[in-house]
Amino acid sequence: MIKGITLVSAIASEAEFDRVASLFSALGFEQGKGWQDGQGRGAAFLAPVGNLEFVAGRAPAVPPVLVETTQLDHIRSLVEKWLLTSYRSEEIADILSGTELTHWNSRLFTVQISPELRIGFWQSENPLHGLPEAIEGDLSAANMRFAVVTTRWNTVITDRLLQGSLDALHRSGAARADIEVVRVPGAWEVPNAARTLAESKKFDAIITLGCLLRGETAHYEAIYNEVARGIGQSQQETGIPHAFGVLTCETLEQALDRAGLKAGNKGFEAASAAIEMVSLQRKLAAENDGGKK
Repeated sequence: MIKGITLVSAIASEAEFDRVASLFSALGFEQGKGWQDGQGRGAAFLAPVGNLEFVAGRAPAVPPVLVETTQLDHIRSLVEKWLLTSYRSEEIADILSGTELTHWNSRLFTVQISPELRIGFWQSENPLHGLPEAIEGDLSAANMRFAVVTTRWNTVITDRLLQGSLDALHRSGAARADIEVVRVPGAWEVPNAARTLAESKKFDAIITLGCLLRGETAHYEAIYNEVARGIGQSQQETGIPHAFGVLTCETLEQALDRAGLKAGNKGFEAASAAIEMVSLQRKLAAENDGGKK
């Protein structure tokens, strides 16, 4: 089995060898096992990931040694600082290149360590580069059934949340016949209705909407904690996704902002989360079924 890849580069002189070794040490490379005999010596520097790349049809557009980084500008500053220990400032411009964009969606700079050795340091402009591919839900609500639980208390807020939820569902392809709206007196009753709907197994997700204002409710924290606990417990025990769209605000003005005025619409966000979670559950279930075959 393949374990690793080592790229071996010749260095012309002992002095240049020491300089290269000092640079890679300054950059934080883990030092591997070196060697020395009567004819020469070697120093190994270890990186978490190694690659071997071959090019045909044209000359490589990059140096023979490429070092991938996550903080390219910081690395360039370290290299420049290291060069200043051996070169005058005006000489460095011929040795250290500027940072440039590449045609492969990255930034790159090079340094001519010796006449024989040029090293490139690069960083991908893709924030997900190198990360494992994630399984994510899609935002298509076609062929999904939803229940929306909303309250009659604070309808000036909850009706706006409901409108946002329905907008998200319809925009994402949910049919009107596949959406059922249930109204309860207040936020306290939301978990009970959500649990009943989830246990019916007629819906792929439950969207819970409500509004609690501290100024109107003396026992604000107690109600909120029980509402959040009840909705969460229903989701865990039934396995049906519950999207949380119950606002908890200090004032009516804050609630209006979160119901579509200034800070988006929490109802729209909750419905979007519900769609994505249904899609994700179906993908995970399909993957599990495929693994069992």
